[in-house]
Amino acid sequence: MQRFTDQKYLTQDQYKDASNLDARIAIHQRFSTNPQGWFHWVFDTLVKSPAESKVLELGCGSAEMWKACASRILADWAITLTDLSDGMLDAAWRNLVPLGRRFKFEQMDAQSIPYGDKTFDMVIANHMLYHVPDREKALTEIKRVLKDDGRLIATTVGGTHMQEMYRFLNHVNINERPGMFSNPFTLENGQEQLQSVFSQVRKSQYMDNLQVTEMDPLIAYIRSSISATDLSEEKLDELKKEFTAALEKDGKIFITKDSGLFEALK
Repeated sequence: MQRFTDQKYLTQDQYKDASNLDARIAIHQRFSTNPQGWFHWVFDTLVKSPAESKVLELGCGSAEMWKACASRILADWAITLTDLSDGMLDAAWRNLVPLGRRFKFEQMDAQSIPYGDKTFDMVIANHMLYHVPDREKALTEIKRVLKDDGRLIATTVGGTHMQEMYRFLNHVNINERPGMFSNPFTLENGQEQLQSVFSQVRKSQYMDNLQVTEMDPLIAYIRSSISATDLSEEKLDELKKEFTAALEKDGKIFITKDSGLFEALK
């Protein structure tokens, strides 16, 4: 099983808490070239929902989107945030409790949603469907719990996303596995998967890149992506020399971003 969809690895290692995810979010928050910001761009689609909406997020992570867009959350939304990892839910609660508004937090597997038919106006799956072992089952569950005019907002990445970073990761990974970084739900293949379940699917692209001007965030990203047992410190030292030379020469390291969302109507 690929680590992308290995639920034991995801909950007990990669996402046992928010530290790895936070390191990856940080590099985007600090060095992205699009000033709008990813979370606000996604929220532009969310706020199309009626003022009195029941909202379910699957795989909420540390809830950074809700924290970043706190002032834009409609007052009458009833929001349920879920994740497979208890550690991520704890991080989400810690991020949102200072907002002083009511969120519901639940540990949940997207393949088995414990709610009745036609419960929610909107379901959000932000960069998480590629982690689901049986996506068709999860999509069928999402459609079931959506109201007749409900929407799924599913974000993901394209084939060139962070391609320079994956070169760095491959360089330092001493236990590389075939297809380790193969993404099963992308901007290229996600529409077909969604159209097998939903009546209408629309894709939107987010235009952005990274121009990283410091080495430490790059190293933090690499360490967040590869466990210590898979990481060659010798190879990492080689990368540090490469980064230092590039920063001295150009003042920045360019990394491609390729991300967007699907809006699927029931």
